[in-house]
Amino acid sequence: MGGSLNDLFDEPADATPLGPEEREGLLQTWITYRQELNEAEQANITAGTVWAWRVRRRDLLAEKFLRQLHKRLFGEVWVRAGEFRRAERYIGIEPVQIPVELGAAFDDARYWIEHETFPPDEIAVRLHHRLVAIHPFPNGNGRTTRLMGDLVVVRLGREPFTWGRNNLTDVGETRTRYIAALRAADNYDIGPLLEFARS
Repeated sequence: MGGSLNDLFDEPADATPLGPEEREGLLQTWITYRQELNEAEQANITAGTVWAWRVRRRDLLAEKFLRQLHKRLFGEVWVRAGEFRRAERYIGIEPVQIPVELGAAFDDARYWIEHETFPPDEIAVRLHHRLVAIHPFPNGNGRTTRLMGDLVVVRLGREPFTWGRNNLTDVGETRTRYIAALRAADNYDIGPLLEFARS
């Protein structure tokens, strides 16, 4: 089919593909095209983001909060929102390691904050990168962890990030820059991701 409607599970090359079990977890039975899925997710994300900015939590740096955040962002669209992925991916760690690695990432972030190891932007961007690398959820990892980065950086007294000022779910120049910045961070160069976050 031409135009902007794509088959539902026709993924961009750098998006995490969904397995058969995850496809069955779609709550909105009227969705048949990727564009419709994106629209349903965006409506849910908008509502979840409003919740995230209103909630007053002492400790954002916790597995429980990350799971709750993901559920708020995707719970109207996906049955398993807020649940960790159970399947291997080409990105991310083994599913059994997710809780341990999240605990380590949050412990590191608390240490960075307490000891001012990095400036606030860098703490939040490094945490975002770690969470993306862990890839705890079947889908929505980038969107969830970018919001987590925003929440952390605001808690540290800075403005939320702009993340390229575009929708990063769509294939295009901004998403290409974002993926390249994540890959640079994978190779211990956090500079491009820091720059992208404020672009």
